[in-house]
Amino acid sequence: MTEPTPTLLWLRRDLRLSDHAALSAALARGSPVIPVFICDNTVEALGAAPKWRLRLALAALSRQLQEKGSRLILRRGDALECLRALIRETGARAVHWSRLYDPQAIERDKAVKSALTEAGVIVKSHPGHLLFEPWTVETQQGGYYKVYSPMWRAVKNRDIASPGSTPDKLNAPEDWPQTEMLADWTLAAGMNRGAEVCLPHQRVGEMAARERLEWFIANAIADYNDARDLPAVAGTSGLSENLTLGEISVAQCWHAGQRALHEGARGAEQWLKELVWREFAYHLLFHTPRIATRNWREEWDAFPWSEDADAEAVQRWKQGRTGVPFVDAAMREMYVTGKMHNRGRMIVASYLTKHLMTHWRVGQKWFDECLTDWDPASNAMGWQWAAGSGPDAAPYFRIFNPETQLAKFDPKGAYAQAWIAETSDSPSDTALSYFEAIPRRWAFGPQDAYPHPMISLSAGRQRALDAYQGRSF
Repeated sequence: MTEPTPTLLWLRRDLRLSDHAALSAALARGSPVIPVFICDNTVEALGAAPKWRLRLALAALSRQLQEKGSRLILRRGDALECLRALIRETGARAVHWSRLYDPQAIERDKAVKSALTEAGVIVKSHPGHLLFEPWTVETQQGGYYKVYSPMWRAVKNRDIASPGSTPDKLNAPEDWPQTEMLADWTLAAGMNRGAEVCLPHQRVGEMAARERLEWFIANAIADYNDARDLPAVAGTSGLSENLTLGEISVAQCWHAGQRALHEGARGAEQWLKELVWREFAYHLLFHTPRIATRNWREEWDAFPWSEDADAEAVQRWKQGRTGVPFVDAAMREMYVTGKMHNRGRMIVASYLTKHLMTHWRVGQKWFDECLTDWDPASNAMGWQWAAGSGPDAAPYFRIFNPETQLAKFDPKGAYAQAWIAETSDSPSDTALSYFEAIPRRWAFGPQDAYPHPMISLSAGRQRALDAYQGRSF
């Protein structure tokens, strides 16, 4: 009998084998499945940290596929041309993938689907990156949600299908197509020496993600309501780096949270709300893609933010040397771990956009470069929430005071001590690691004096309030 023609499984932000609708559909065809990842312009455009973290994820997935008798085929170039080449080389007559929702991916995928379908190839896209497809969640009036709370009420009792299983084996073709070498892509180049510092703080791959979820449900979800706001405490799931690359599905997280809720875990509902907050970000990115690059509230277009990313104050913000301990500790945490506590994200974003009167896009682009858990929807909405220009945003007059926030959420100073070396006679290893992670051109070390604040918090707050006066927000 002639072997059935292969199916290409085009992997993107779904780097796992379990609960994978596209993989299940490809296997259901009964033909050999060829997993493919393409380094196209959307990958090339990633910042240094997310690109490096992607490299780790691809290496982990490749090993996992080998254990199942399969391989990960790597190609670099235009996505459509790479798929066309693989179809010619393998005789594949079907391509499956998981949907993405940012405007660049939507435009690319529509073009790919149209061209391949016209050529007689079966093309199927599948859900898997979100709990709810954005077009399936509507207000009673039929539009999209612009405020989070009513969206939460609308979806919290929806049935979410139980996560799918992990296949025992993937059917392999008799002849594999050629693959490029991951090392040749130099995805880690932008991290330079920071990669070695950051690596121990990553939990890479599907197995690590599932273990992390199990630990959180067993040990931390009960106290999540309070602990999630304490930056010195391991009170969150830490799954953001895994969710953004699809090393675990959000449905797996949702069902684990639901089980904890039914078993009486006090913090479970709040954690489920955070999963839906992520959904809300993608809901808005899909329906109003301008949120990724422009003020969602157009009335903010005339606000006199500075967009000078090279200004001295912005450089000191980037370096974690503002002289404001909460801001600096959070920025330094990001350089060492690739992530930043959510309370820290709010503080550093508020400080940049309000105390320093700098456009949120400057901060968004820096996070694009530095976060290993970078997510296009969450990063865009988070920055606009803090700045006041986004949907369901913090009121424009809410200007976080980093000193009172640190006193409230880190009363013993453990967070600042963990990340700022210059103020301690015996700095922690994490605080010292910051100097190993930063670019050499910054040219300072733990022996340097901790800087004085660039601007008094009260003066910065008043300057922002004066700028808001007379504006209709």
